[in-house]
Amino acid sequence: MARIPDAFIDDLLARTDIVEVIGNRVPLKRQGKEYSARCPFHDERSPSFTVSPNKQFYHCFGCGAHGTAISFLMNYDRLEFLDAVEELARAAGMEVPRDTQQRNVNPDTQATYDILEASARFFREQLGRSPQARAYLDGRGVDATTRERFGIGYAPGGFNALRDALGGSPEKLRLLERGGMMSRNDSGRVYDKFRDRVMFPILDRRGRTIAFGGRVMGADDGPKYLNSPETPLFHKGRELYGLWQVRQAHNTIPHIVVVEGYMDVVALFQHGVDTAVATLGTATTPDHAELLFRNAPDVYFCFDGDRAGRSAAWKAVESVLPRMKDGRQAFFLFLPDGEDPDSLVRTEGAEGFDARLKQATPLSQFLFDSLSADVNLATLEGKGRLAERAKPLVAQIPDGAFADLMRQRLTELTGVGARASAPDTHVPAQRARAGGPSAPARRSLVRGVIALLLQSPSLALELLPPYRFAALRQPGVDLLCELLQLVYERPEISTGSLIEHFAGRDEQAALQKLASQSLPGEEAAWRTEFHEAVARLEDQTLRQRVEELQQRMREGGSAALSGPEKLELGEAMQALRR
Repeated sequence: MARIPDAFIDDLLARTDIVEVIGNRVPLKRQGKEYSARCPFHDERSPSFTVSPNKQFYHCFGCGAHGTAISFLMNYDRLEFLDAVEELARAAGMEVPRDTQQRNVNPDTQATYDILEASARFFREQLGRSPQARAYLDGRGVDATTRERFGIGYAPGGFNALRDALGGSPEKLRLLERGGMMSRNDSGRVYDKFRDRVMFPILDRRGRTIAFGGRVMGADDGPKYLNSPETPLFHKGRELYGLWQVRQAHNTIPHIVVVEGYMDVVALFQHGVDTAVATLGTATTPDHAELLFRNAPDVYFCFDGDRAGRSAAWKAVESVLPRMKDGRQAFFLFLPDGEDPDSLVRTEGAEGFDARLKQATPLSQFLFDSLSADVNLATLEGKGRLAERAKPLVAQIPDGAFADLMRQRLTELTGVGARASAPDTHVPAQRARAGGPSAPARRSLVRGVIALLLQSPSLALELLPPYRFAALRQPGVDLLCELLQLVYERPEISTGSLIEHFAGRDEQAALQKLASQSLPGEEAAWRTEFHEAVARLEDQTLRQRVEELQQRMREGGSAALSGPEKLELGEAMQALRR
């Protein structure tokens, strides 16, 4: 996908009233310079969600949700990035750069979507002509409504059914290959990848067919499931089967149940559990975890109770932990031997399955139980082993109440506190426990400058690179220089966009919390404080340089310094005496 120019995004957000965008969807109440509401991304009784028109930024002190008008539309309206940009651009009377639009609707890409949709229609038509395939679905209890809902079809046997139907020209055949619908043998012969299988279209978040899963109908007919290979449109680690159907069934998704097979999803839907999705023949990835929590606050992972199922559950834990912001919950349901979601829901119905979900193991319990399974907690050695295993995992949890409680639980089990390591930016800025969003927090000098920049990014334009304090060896200086350079290169950038620039990086959470605080005073006072702080940083840099040169002289005599360095030392010492 083409990248929309940063300058366009900055201009778009500058012209967008974030209060209007969010206020059209969530009731906002004015509080001083900002607006507040009950957070739309998690359940709460009192408002902890704030919107700042000056910073073009929203932040929830409860669950940590934050971002710009673009990210709000992506999370609230469940839009893709380009769709959110285009919606805001229409409202602002702006046009997304033509080159970007053209590249995002690449003719070759659109043609691949079209050929995959044509393949889905072909498979649906073939299902109507195959008594065997219909009998298989009848035997599994899949009714006509559910078949239509999931677009289920049938790939005929033989090697050329789809190729003969759709690949009549070299260009069509190339598109079928590009979409993962053809295989090629050593001699170069191209043939249908899916043969004599019940077919399940895999849809993206816009409801477009991007891949297929095929299931055999006989117990001994090759691999049970065959998925499309990775293609330009399909990356199995980023997609979830059934998510499109879940979104269509709910305006607000209460929770999501993650299962392993297509038929499990289909059976659960048919029996009233319409919140099920499946990973596509792969373990739960970090992209899966983020996608799941973007759509629902509670996620239930449903696995077999055997060793393989528990191994899959642990991989899910590793992907989920770094995304466990406050307000999110993950649970693990392990099935009885010989059972799967399909068989359970047929036997027990939706009520029985929901009852099992209510008894699912919380992430916290599963994590500590798994880590201590072979540990004797009655001994100091055992407690030490559990602490060493758990500390690096607990440290991955984003700062907040859940992270605090997990550290507390680890201390209860072992007597050892899990180190709460803030991002390596020296900008922890933890929310003031007693004072709420506007409570003052002690800040280092570097962090204080960063806080001022986040209040008013235009302050950075009053400094010119290179920055004289860049060589100062203090935590956070590199981050400060990066922020200053970013504003220098993008003068219209807002606080929200500054923070979004660090998406996926450790610094983002700390910057987000720092930006959410309200500093006392007005812009004139901030400007004075900013320049005074920068002057102090420059003074500290000068002292650092003097100490370096003097140390070299102490170790090697005056010959240790070159002529220019001696002159530099004299001038620096004179400057410090002023």
